[in-house]
Amino acid sequence: MSDLAIASRAVLKPIAQIAESAGIPDDAVEPYGKYKAKIDPALVPSRDAGLGKVVLVSAVSPTPAGEGKSTMVVGLGDALAAAGAKTMIALREPSVGPSFGMKGGATGGGQSQVLPMDEINLHFTGDFHAITSANNLLMALIDNHLHQGNSLGLDPHRITFKRVLDMNDRALRHVVIGLGSPADGIPRETGFEITAASEVMAVFCLATGLEDLRARLGRMTIGYTYDKTPVTVDDLGAAGALAMLLKDAIKPNLVQTIGGTPAFIHGGPFANIAHGCNSAIATNTARALADIVVTEAGFGTDLGAEKFMDIKARYAGCIPSAVVIVATVRALKMHGGVSKEKLQIENVAAVHTGLSNLARHAANISKFGIQPVIGINRFVTDTEAELSVVTEWAETQGIACAVADVWGHGGAGAGELAAAVLRAIEESVDYSPLYDLERPIEEKILTVAREMYGAAGVEYSTGAKRTLEQIHANGWDNLPVCIAKTQYSFSDDPKLLGDPGGFMLQVRELIPKTGAGFIVAITGAITTMPGLPKVPAAMHMDVDDKGNAVGLS
Repeated sequence: MSDLAIASRAVLKPIAQIAESAGIPDDAVEPYGKYKAKIDPALVPSRDAGLGKVVLVSAVSPTPAGEGKSTMVVGLGDALAAAGAKTMIALREPSVGPSFGMKGGATGGGQSQVLPMDEINLHFTGDFHAITSANNLLMALIDNHLHQGNSLGLDPHRITFKRVLDMNDRALRHVVIGLGSPADGIPRETGFEITAASEVMAVFCLATGLEDLRARLGRMTIGYTYDKTPVTVDDLGAAGALAMLLKDAIKPNLVQTIGGTPAFIHGGPFANIAHGCNSAIATNTARALADIVVTEAGFGTDLGAEKFMDIKARYAGCIPSAVVIVATVRALKMHGGVSKEKLQIENVAAVHTGLSNLARHAANISKFGIQPVIGINRFVTDTEAELSVVTEWAETQGIACAVADVWGHGGAGAGELAAAVLRAIEESVDYSPLYDLERPIEEKILTVAREMYGAAGVEYSTGAKRTLEQIHANGWDNLPVCIAKTQYSFSDDPKLLGDPGGFMLQVRELIPKTGAGFIVAITGAITTMPGLPKVPAAMHMDVDDKGNAVGLS
């Protein structure tokens, strides 16, 4: 049975009941239909017990076989709730583009889904549209400023912002605008990014409130003058209008799991081209309501988890009390050299070989002062011999490990994992970020490359070296770094699986995101506007005669 079919059979509770079970007062609930609502954080009272503990879910390096990280988040959340802990889930919002491309939706799977999955995956409460509109209003104001005399002296060749669209569309990566008559604007080369890559999205997800959102929007650098002086949104005078477009979107969205656990789904930056975490407001609002908040960071520990620790936890104070690394036998076999077509065949030796990838991910988390828990997401093709390779290895390493069947059984399939997590959050955590903010940008990038990726060093393009000089000159060295690279490998080459080590990380571009508060380092062939595959998922989608979605996954 498909995820959509399972979701369509679930009986949902009215969102008011979910809010009541979470302890959210009626006046904080703004319903969007029967099963969704915006929650006003300002009207959520603080708990006498203090803020809840954060359980962060990460994973091994992703493979085309799929690891089911979001599915594990939902199943684990339901299992913790069943164990008696007051639990909430905090996830990112799906981007529409990948849903119609190859990745599919991001609401979990099987019996471990957040609902209504079709509405969440398609438009939801309009947050992405608001972020798209705010970003593109800024671009319209920038090009209008150029057209109306350019009193700021903004160099059209040094504008660093682009328009965005929440769709995979490679044809928009490089465009020319302003063609036609003089009344049609100033011609210049530019392009589009996907909405999840916009700095407005990053600001939206790191802001701790409306006032902080407004301030961060104003600090965004939109480009440079002819003498290379930075120009900000505040210089343009546009921050107020952008904040107005986002004032309702900034409120977290409340939904529910199949098991009835309350869930916030809010914000959606990608982890390969941004910081990959749901909004700080959603996470901390959930902590004000629940004993335990289960959240995720995109892709593996080298991407989302590192950025959660070094960026989000710094700004939002949401330090994890436990970290779960999701692994699958299928993924480990691929990292051990098995093709996707042969994953159903038992291959104990390949699982052994693929453990090198899991081992580095476990070591990555321990470098932040947290001992990880390994959650094996079980698939029907896994054999006991293959599973034993992972559990026995974990035991020799002194790492808690549990097999969970969350797709087939929901929270009931994650009882052992929930017990391991409950034990882990009672242990002391000696959290520390990977690097000090006072260190130069080059040292921070080198530290992440060596410690998280196993790189031998870092090489910079000529353009990246010039930007480094600007970063030093403008006093931006005290910002954390956000490395954009492929999710499929520790390196910047997606074909190097397992734990390649010893490579040189290639930084081809540096982009200061002064509103979000980090420096993006783009490596390898990463793009901020994805394309569609040869046969997009959209080709298999439709609606039935009652308007229900068909083919959505």
